[in-house]
Amino acid sequence: PAAPGRTGSAADLARLYRLPVLLVLDVSGQSTTAAAVAKGFATYDPDVRMAGVVLNRLGSERHRKLCSEAIEAIGLPVVGAILRDPTLNLPERHLGLVQAGEYDDLMAHLDRLADMAEKSLDLDAIMALATPLTPASGGFADALAPPGQRIALAEDAAFTFLYPHVAAYWRKAGAEIVPFSPLADEAPDEACDVCWVPGGYPELHAGKLAAAATFRAGMARFATTKPIHGECGGFMVLGEALEDASGDTHAMLGLLGHSTSFAKRKMNLGYREARLRADCPLGSQGALIRGHEFHYAQMTSTCNDDPLADLADGLGNPIGASGYRRGHVSGTFFHAIARG
Repeated sequence: PAAPGRTGSAADLARLYRLPVLLVLDVSGQSTTAAAVAKGFATYDPDVRMAGVVLNRLGSERHRKLCSEAIEAIGLPVVGAILRDPTLNLPERHLGLVQAGEYDDLMAHLDRLADMAEKSLDLDAIMALATPLTPASGGFADALAPPGQRIALAEDAAFTFLYPHVAAYWRKAGAEIVPFSPLADEAPDEACDVCWVPGGYPELHAGKLAAAATFRAGMARFATTKPIHGECGGFMVLGEALEDASGDTHAMLGLLGHSTSFAKRKMNLGYREARLRADCPLGSQGALIRGHEFHYAQMTSTCNDDPLADLADGLGNPIGASGYRRGHVSGTFFHAIARG
């Protein structure tokens, strides 16, 4: 089982960093019942402190009054009350929200959200509840090491899911990140030591990626002498073929032998522990890497490539072999977060 405090939950983070929690509570369909829910949050773990409550999706002023009075009667301050407003919703797609860079009216929407916050939240009270960050322990000893001194990073609308803390630590450790855009038919800089292809939405751009001749030739050339690693969407693109949601199959890079499909979706979600079977850009053979898996694509054909790692879930339960490696190329469905 996972060690105490290592489930990855928001409560774990609040406990570790001694953070007061602002509880945003969806009270639609509730009145005084909201107080029972809030009390459960407040008392479930004595080491996690609920500092205040924001009521969300209220239906009326009467609804606000009933919920607020009940919650404040148990000793929790109510510092915000937000009425139901469908114009505040952000569009969604599989894996979460439509990304900020693709949202045409983003600034106008942010203005609406700011107006709502000023009207509905007691911002002074919320700021007064905040405390300085005082971690109980921790450091950067387990950060994911830079895979090279100069890292060619695939970066565009198809490849966006690189954890910011990973890139920030690579730069802090002295590495240089050199972005390139597969969708613009760019190849990785051959002066780089390693190529990293992160996750994203390649299934939405599969035809364009299949037709990107310069990208395809450059990746094949890079792979002959230098490491390439792909995560999730990047892993899918390193394979032989990708079937999109419409059922159309597109040739991918063929640097690994598997194929994937988005036509028959199945969600895979959770924290992962990976014990590496061989050296790769994630780390040395035998290293334990912690990560996260979240995708709907399925493997439609496997290959004779060697497995990259032995995988367990966030609770330590074995899942089996995962990922593939061939020559200098490796890939996984999980996104690496840190070393174990």
